[in-house]
Amino acid sequence: MQRQPAEILREYGPFPGSPPVHGVSFDGSLVWFATGPQLQALEPESGALARAIEVPAEAGTAFDGRHLYQIGEGKIRKIDPATGQVLASLALPDEGGYSGMAWAEGSLWVGQCRNRRIHRIDPETGTVLRTIETQRVVTGVTWVEGELWHGSWEGEESALLRIDPGTGEALEHLDLPPGTDISGLEADGGGRFFCGGGTGGKLRAVRRPQRA
Repeated sequence: MQRQPAEILREYGPFPGSPPVHGVSFDGSLVWFATGPQLQALEPESGALARAIEVPAEAGTAFDGRHLYQIGEGKIRKIDPATGQVLASLALPDEGGYSGMAWAEGSLWVGQCRNRRIHRIDPETGTVLRTIETQRVVTGVTWVEGELWHGSWEGEESALLRIDPGTGEALEHLDLPPGTDISGLEADGGGRFFCGGGTGGKLRAVRRPQRA
């Protein structure tokens, strides 16, 4: 397994009221992050907060190219980002401990923190299509260019891990500085990961390894 330090490119926050940061997603221009009672949007170049949507936002956030998806109160809500309207909701399996969420291959990929799992979920029915067992706790999930990454935060140790989507084996490991919390995770499709800072209330941009 390749292991190296993560390179933090930029930090944002803490934000007004110092809310914790849970799920994170990116719509191509804005970084959306979950803060409990709200989804907030940030312009990553200026660092300015752009807007907020009032919705239970306690864990993972995802974007499918048109809609946002947000975990809160044991449900995944499908949201129109333009209006903030909730278009649909799915009940999650009654297992609890849900963390990160991503969109890929027409499905939602939902992390279960302490159970060390990532579920592939049908976005129309909520059916679990498959489950990946991971080696570390899962605090954020993202797919980028065919690679599956997840965040892990245990005690003072936090990292980004690229895993084999078939076996869950860790293939690459980016260590964040000790004491740096990581909650939600999203790739921007370029050279950055956006990482939630958990109870520290920050967002961080981390350099994504580039392939030759």
